Amino acid sequence: MQFTTLLFDLDGTLTDPKVGITQSIRYALDKMERPYSPNASLDWCIGPPLQESFAILLQNADPVVGQEALRLFRERFSTVGLFENEPYPDIHHLLAQLQAAGLKLYIATSKPAVYARRIVAHFDLAPYFLMVYGSELDGRFTHKNELIQHVLHTENLNPAHTLMIGDRKHDILGAKANHVTAVGVTWGYGSSEELRAAGADKLLHQPTELLHFLNLA
Repeated sequence: MQFTTLLFDLDGTLTDPKVGITQSIRYALDKMERPYSPNASLDWCIGPPLQESFAILLQNADPVVGQEALRLFRERFSTVGLFENEPYPDIHHLLAQLQAAGLKLYIATSKPAVYARRIVAHFDLAPYFLMVYGSELDGRFTHKNELIQHVLHTENLNPAHTLMIGDRKHDILGAKANHVTAVGVTWGYGSSEELRAAGADKLLHQPTELLHFLNLA
């Protein structure tokens, strides 16, 4: 199949945001007097909508409580956490080759767009992308199916010629809900089992494998 457009997840796909996200979650929990064990991993929180993760962490699904946790998270993340991050090896090289091949590149992340754009600019990734799409601070487009639908509609993209690349089941399920082919990447925070169960059309184990998948190498 000939793809003309690629949608990339950000966290766990283009960059490794572990320190910034997990430390900002711990900051929020500490402020709410619900500290999380320093020995317990928060890697599972990287990728899914944060409201869902906070509901589990706080054992409280009250949206008011979740919004307060989110507010505290952003208090640290917006000033410090978003730059506690780094692109994965070979990402710049990969994006340069995809762009040179004439493909249209977009970012589609559940992270608020206001933060995603700052991160992409900070790590010199912005020149590769036509637009950075993310969620809104009011909660719109937090779920990948809604976000991908929004990107397809706004950019007038043909789902049959669009490919989604991401590291968690949310990326795969969101793509499938919009009739978009999806590949899962295993260098991020979702396991091969998670990605396969979600219906990934292909698993990639290192960035350069995407070039082979697209017949560009």
